[in-house]
Amino acid sequence: MQDALELPLNGPWIAAPGNGTDMVNPASGAVLLSVNFGDAKDIRDAARRARKAQISWFSLPFDARATVLRKAADLMESNADFYIGWLMRETGSAGGKAGFEVSIVVKALREAAAMPSQPAGLVLPSDHGRLSFCRRMPLGVIGVISPFNFPMYLGLRAVAPALAVGNAVVLKPDPRTTISGGLLMQQLFTAAGLPEDVLTVVPGGGEAGEALCIDPNIAMIQFTGSTAVGRKIGALAGGHLKKLSLELGGKNSLIILDDADLDIAASNIAWGSYLHQGQICMASGRILVQESIYDALVEKLVAKANALPMGDAAGGQGALGPLINQAQVDRALAIIGDTVAAGASLKAGGTADGLFLAPTVLVDVTPAMRAFKDEMFAPVALLTPFKNDEDAIGLANDTEYGLSAGVISSSVGRAMALGAKLNTGLLHINDQTVADDVVNPFGGRGQSGNGTSIGGPANWDEFSQWQWVTIRGAAPAYPF
Repeated sequence: MQDALELPLNGPWIAAPGNGTDMVNPASGAVLLSVNFGDAKDIRDAARRARKAQISWFSLPFDARATVLRKAADLMESNADFYIGWLMRETGSAGGKAGFEVSIVVKALREAAAMPSQPAGLVLPSDHGRLSFCRRMPLGVIGVISPFNFPMYLGLRAVAPALAVGNAVVLKPDPRTTISGGLLMQQLFTAAGLPEDVLTVVPGGGEAGEALCIDPNIAMIQFTGSTAVGRKIGALAGGHLKKLSLELGGKNSLIILDDADLDIAASNIAWGSYLHQGQICMASGRILVQESIYDALVEKLVAKANALPMGDAAGGQGALGPLINQAQVDRALAIIGDTVAAGASLKAGGTADGLFLAPTVLVDVTPAMRAFKDEMFAPVALLTPFKNDEDAIGLANDTEYGLSAGVISSSVGRAMALGAKLNTGLLHINDQTVADDVVNPFGGRGQSGNGTSIGGPANWDEFSQWQWVTIRGAAPAYPF
């Protein structure tokens, strides 16, 4: 493969300038590419072709599937700067975030490449003269609907293991990140030797997503995105008896106990709240701080927020980039305004310059206030004091969400005891709430998901189903 920087994006989805939907750099407003969007017919055609292609894909020797995934990992790694550049331009990612995302995509591809050679079944107890076993079989065609914030990773973490165990995939990326979340992935797998129609990317909006949820050739929907959209997808796809994996929103608590190091705590709060402008489902959406250290920690966090530069990361500026669009900015400012009007104090930020929202610190936020309840997807740290450990547990569990939580303390035993009482799918002791190592099961409780997990050992559970098989040397005679 030649240097991917020299490879033009082409194919039926690339439109002449101004003749499609423009993909825009949120930092500069520059048009990156014009893309044709697919409709329900395009989804139906892709799903039908994928169902046919899946049969031959699964029939290949197991190492043939692994070879494609290894090749894809190698190609992405050797062209990392190309993919980092697209993430920075299309999503407003800072360079560090974009580099991290590419690195975990490479890791996810390599982990998936190991799956075809893993044991895929169990020998079961049975009567003599009969062999009884169960084996994991592919579901067929997986529909993946990916989000804008980590568009490469949050799509590929489903696409790669689904392909590894013999499924075909139809991927619909978020319409705001169609290039990095979709078209580049199609290009990558084609270059890696994936047979035609085993992975098909269909850019599109709600019509394409709905068609994916009801198509009879789609066996499963894997969706990562907001809880509101996840509810609609769950109802639609569930009504058609499809398997569902819903990775949804979060309102994650980072609990700072009174024996924590304040400088370390402030660093964790800033990272968990402001990384990628807070546009992460695992972002530290609530900072619960014990009363005795509350004022001192607020002071340290405000200093950090005021010192963080904003700018176009693609141009080498800023630790924080823009929010994805104006609607996201307007929503965040509305929540901040409502919360201040309800009695919270604004200590830093709270203003926007175009799509750049300044790192914000809200203090004295109570459970009755909007910011305490709503997922913000913006660079906002909101702080709430608590009296004791039981008080912190009550505040943290006062939510419909249940994705991630962190506890920072010099006493691991105390933090573990507290953490064991939190209703959350991910728990980090002496760390903030944003983490994913690829090899771990990732999933939330309540409104953060439908109880499933994706990643690591959970991938076999998600993207295959058990088939029970028995074998006799000869068919028996029955008394009928």
